[in-house]
Amino acid sequence: MHSPFSRDMLLIDPAVETRRIVASITESVFGFLRRRGAVVAVSGGIDSSVVAALCVRAFGRERVLALMLPESESSDDTRRMSRLLVDSLRTPFVEEDISPALRAIGCYSRRDEAVKAVIPAYGPGWTCKLVLPPLLLDGERLRVFSVVARSPHGVETTARLTPEAYFGVVASTNFKQRTRKMLEYYHGDRLHFAVAGTANRLEHELGFFVKNGDGSADFKPIAHLYKTQVYRIGRYLELPEEILGRAPTTDTYSLSQSQEEFYFSIPYEQMDLCLFARNHDVSAGDAAEAIGLTRDQVERVYRDIDAKRAQARYLLAQPELVDPGVGGR
Repeated sequence: MHSPFSRDMLLIDPAVETRRIVASITESVFGFLRRRGAVVAVSGGIDSSVVAALCVRAFGRERVLALMLPESESSDDTRRMSRLLVDSLRTPFVEEDISPALRAIGCYSRRDEAVKAVIPAYGPGWTCKLVLPPLLLDGERLRVFSVVARSPHGVETTARLTPEAYFGVVASTNFKQRTRKMLEYYHGDRLHFAVAGTANRLEHELGFFVKNGDGSADFKPIAHLYKTQVYRIGRYLELPEEILGRAPTTDTYSLSQSQEEFYFSIPYEQMDLCLFARNHDVSAGDAAEAIGLTRDQVERVYRDIDAKRAQARYLLAQPELVDPGVGGR
């Protein structure tokens, strides 16, 4: 007997969904928010590219400002593919290098000091990234973040992070997303535009964003879409093939890093299906065959989803008030 759960459950009609999203953001921005257009920070990745293209459909290209906000540790692909996107959409854009601001606030130096706590030799000319051990291959082994550092001579060192070092690295690198968000709101205020969020459903539900950084926005047009659905809409919107074929990255650390090794631990296609199954109370056994994992592996992913959701509650929470009746929409 075959499981009723299948990959087809994530299929959407991209034309219908695009019209629905465009109608929603038009109503939100022109109606409730009372803004004239949208600011979108673009990275050349699929999520920000789809959001920018949807905003162009909603408001017209002249009412969408694409922001390219690289820094000294951004990959070369980020700037190149961001430019490819704005050329494709023919939308106005502004490019601002945020490196001077990050240096002034101590982003890089604070991060380096945290790394040196576990790799004392770390210093000028070194690069690094954070990684998690594979979720599915290591069974129930405790999953603790490690730092991978590469010396100027190309020698790599891996060290497990202490809680203090881990929080120090994360707190300092979060300056990047928060600095970008300051500039997004500067341009939004300047133009009387709304700021668009670019998180997909995996990122929004499972907390893969920075509070008051990339998690902050006036509207989030793709937060209900699974990653595979975002790609499907991107193809419908005829985004450049190079963007459609680009693997998801964090582009946060000086060493190249995939979202899989940093946060999700399995390919996004499988995580989409696991999250959908978890959201619809599908048992691990029924979901396993369609996802291409064993029942035990799906159960581990379910536990990881539950843990990430618990962490995301803080990120998504509004400020606590003594009297919750204050204000309101």
